[in-house]
Amino acid sequence: MKRQMRSQTVLVSLMLPVFLLLQTGCRRQTPNRPEAGTAEFWLINPDQSALFEKQNTALSFGNATGQQPTIEVNDQQTFQPIDGFGYTLTGGSAMLINRMGAPERAALLKELFATDGRNIGVSYLRISIGASDLDERVFSYNDLPEGETDPEMARFSLDPDRPHLIPVLKQILAINPAIKILGSPWSPPTWMKTNGNSKGGSLKPEFYDAYARYFVKYIQGMQAEGIRIDAITIQNEPLHPGNNPSLLMLPEEQAVFIKKSLGPAFKTASIDTKIVLYDHNADRPDYPITILNDPEVRPYVDGSAFHLYAGPIEALSEVHKAHPDKSLYFTEQWIGAPGNLKGDLNWHVKNLIVGATRNWARTVLQWNLAADPQQNPHTVGGCDRCLGALTIDGNTVTRNPAYYIVASASKFVRPGSIRIASNLPPNLPNVAFKTPDGRRALVVLNDSETAQTFAVRFQGKSLTTRLPAGSVGTYVW
Repeated sequence: MKRQMRSQTVLVSLMLPVFLLLQTGCRRQTPNRPEAGTAEFWLINPDQSALFEKQNTALSFGNATGQQPTIEVNDQQTFQPIDGFGYTLTGGSAMLINRMGAPERAALLKELFATDGRNIGVSYLRISIGASDLDERVFSYNDLPEGETDPEMARFSLDPDRPHLIPVLKQILAINPAIKILGSPWSPPTWMKTNGNSKGGSLKPEFYDAYARYFVKYIQGMQAEGIRIDAITIQNEPLHPGNNPSLLMLPEEQAVFIKKSLGPAFKTASIDTKIVLYDHNADRPDYPITILNDPEVRPYVDGSAFHLYAGPIEALSEVHKAHPDKSLYFTEQWIGAPGNLKGDLNWHVKNLIVGATRNWARTVLQWNLAADPQQNPHTVGGCDRCLGALTIDGNTVTRNPAYYIVASASKFVRPGSIRIASNLPPNLPNVAFKTPDGRRALVVLNDSETAQTFAVRFQGKSLTTRLPAGSVGTYVW
């Protein structure tokens, strides 16, 4: 899948210990509040001595002042709402989870999607519309013999998703019925493409309307299963036709497809699923900006989605500046096997948890949720080095860097949170939020080679805390 990730993400083998889970508490329970005037402190250390663990250190806001760096949190200055933090639940991820024993699967899904105890509260998922390159095989929902077409979608079927993906999604929805799901296609059915192949090619203009019907059938079919698709992107990585499956879709093609086919089809079918542009790297902000400049496209489009295999994360703010009424989403970033907690934690928290949200993203999603110890399954030509947030070997689960990266925000920065202002002292990248239940959550990285003592100041009161080198702290009050 991805070949461009920073070198520090693939240094050494990482086998992170399985921690014991608290299995008590009711479904979707909110973690207990800290006492008034105090803050909870959850810590991730790159040496694995603390893996998103609540610290017993008493942190109290008071009048103390000092010379240490200070993060000023100001909830009177607000930015974008947050839809959630999570992963791509690939078909391969769903297969590995679904093949676990029932008790082990139930415990794992609770750990991932509940918020009580030490569960991490994943609140947003991306799934593939048809196969991604992390499925066992390539498929669409309308595969036909060579030479046949089906523009009316009479033979459309979700059957490829019924063995694993749909059952796992239903179990997740039983834990968190409010979870949001984004669907992204890697390729249309091959009979719609210029090259007749799952890899590369472009969508034939004569099948634009047929492909719009394909999206409508998909959303309606999933809804019939009790699975609401909150948003779709039109094409995963539309400028990368070398994956399997994949499609080349230039911005002018995407614009025509939306305004002439997809948008009208959604309107006719009363589909309220959001349409999201682009879904590719931050080096091409011109792609979504150009499309959003078209007044015929704009009414149909909710926003734009980004990855960060090229370009700076600050490019998201360029799109926000050009079209401040449209949403931004961060939808994918891989970690290469075997993983390296020190490098992966630093880069991903700094650029994604902090960087993407400080540049207007409503989501931060890692690629992908699970793989086996050999980074399977994947298609022929698909990513053979994509390390899941989890490594699943039968009923044995290993938690990898992406698990902890997402956990640093997902547990407490619940959907409906609002990003609020905080300054950036040297070597302390951070981001702050006001949560729906009135708390504040602050994620801080010590981006230096030595431990740092610093203050957090809020409404005239300060607390003093300390982070080891390279560690991440989540503070909640």
